[in-house]
Amino acid sequence: MDAPALQASGLRKNYTKSGREFPILEIDGFAAREGEFITVIGPSGCGKSTFLHILGGFIPAEEGRIEVYGRAVTGPGPDRGMMFQEFALYPWRTVAGNVAWGLEAQGFRKDDIDQRVERFLGMMGLAEFRNHYPAELSGGMKQRVALARVLAFDPKVLLMDEPFGALDAQTREVMQAELTALWERTGKTIIFVTHDIEEAVYLGDRVVVLTARPARIREEVKIELPRPRDLTIKKSIACHEYRNRIWDMVRSEAARR
Repeated sequence: MDAPALQASGLRKNYTKSGREFPILEIDGFAAREGEFITVIGPSGCGKSTFLHILGGFIPAEEGRIEVYGRAVTGPGPDRGMMFQEFALYPWRTVAGNVAWGLEAQGFRKDDIDQRVERFLGMMGLAEFRNHYPAELSGGMKQRVALARVLAFDPKVLLMDEPFGALDAQTREVMQAELTALWERTGKTIIFVTHDIEEAVYLGDRVVVLTARPARIREEVKIELPRPRDLTIKKSIACHEYRNRIWDMVRSEAARR
């Protein structure tokens, strides 16, 4: 059997307070198949973002092992692209300059950078805004730039930490639909953290529900909604049933804190 795109085993993370250590995360047996869209949800403050940052190599774990296609993760790397809730765009760079930044940092040749920037500006509907600066863009457009920047260096796994959380409801739905369409075109493996249960169900092939601290995997819910999906599926009975089932789990975990 081929190795999963990403897998994590025996992850342990603690925090220290008043000289004592407290466990905040204990994750074992997590795996994402190639091309799978996994959403991660749990009660507020349970450690969802910490988990994602550990997968990205930005936060070390006390114990455990993470592998991307069988290779051990020891820190951040180009095999994983990280996208945050904050747009994290450089205000002094244009749209094209922001998309090019990661490629420049990794030493890509200029002609390769130019080709990739053109491709992803076109893919994200940003070509006509190439010379605009972040201050001139809406929230949704800034997030498109951030996504284009991550995709441009072609990571094997895309890690997304509540990327649409700061957007208004209408823009958020537009971005959900655009991300779904983009994932269907590119076949990327995506691990997407969210606090929005409806978003988790709509986007995911599988929803991983975490417990209250220390964060453990309580249940993995396979979402058997048809693909491709459009926003109208949110009104379906099946979608509401998934939402209610997951809501009950999250609510019971929140009550344990």
